[in-house]
Amino acid sequence: MNKENMLFTGGSGLLGREIKKLAPRSLFPSHKEFDVVNYSQMEDYFNRKNIRGVVHAAAFTSPPVIDKDPLRAINSNIIGTSNLVKLCSDKSLKLIYLSTDYVFKGDKGRYKEDDSVYPVNKYAWSKLGGECAVRMYDNSLIVRTSFGQNVFPFEKAFIDQWTSRESVSVFAKKLIHVINADIIGVIHIGNDRRTVFEYATDLDPSKEIGEMSIKDVNFSAPKDTSLDCSKYDMLMRGEK
Repeated sequence: MNKENMLFTGGSGLLGREIKKLAPRSLFPSHKEFDVVNYSQMEDYFNRKNIRGVVHAAAFTSPPVIDKDPLRAINSNIIGTSNLVKLCSDKSLKLIYLSTDYVFKGDKGRYKEDDSVYPVNKYAWSKLGGECAVRMYDNSLIVRTSFGQNVFPFEKAFIDQWTSRESVSVFAKKLIHVINADIIGVIHIGNDRRTVFEYATDLDPSKEIGEMSIKDVNFSAPKDTSLDCSKYDMLMRGEK
């Protein structure tokens, strides 16, 4: 798989905009051009383009909205991902699926790739549903991660939630390394374990960030979904 001829879903999103800077010759169709729920439209797009691999980052990602309207996540995150698995299988193309650290229960942290999964909200269940479809296809890679804007966009951050989250610009560079590597299965990508508050203040030490608790939000948020990223670290040492 080469970043010069990959198709990237979710090209207008936060990650897509960063990947465009690093792989401008790849394909970044809009939702109107490439709706993952519209199988015939996607198939037609595949037939018209010289696609060598797919990175699937398009997803519906708002936990509180999904709790109220889970069908939106079923369509986008589960059915849409299944459609891409079928297309990649038909075309014998590698599929890289962007999943989330939220597939874990959050009761211990530093999760490894083969640790048991148990989502605590419907958003995470929908992403795990996508993982199930991807696992059925051998030529695939599931990337579990957590990333955010390069500048923390909120006034407050959790002091009691631990994560491996990093800025989208840092994650995008790591993802490009993985795209160029010949690996399949599951891999975790992220930073060292820290609270969301520490992550937010590390992004911009001069910005004043308030403190808040996961108990203050109206959806279930796991306490510690930090990731063990040693597999990625070993891979990159081998690349160097």
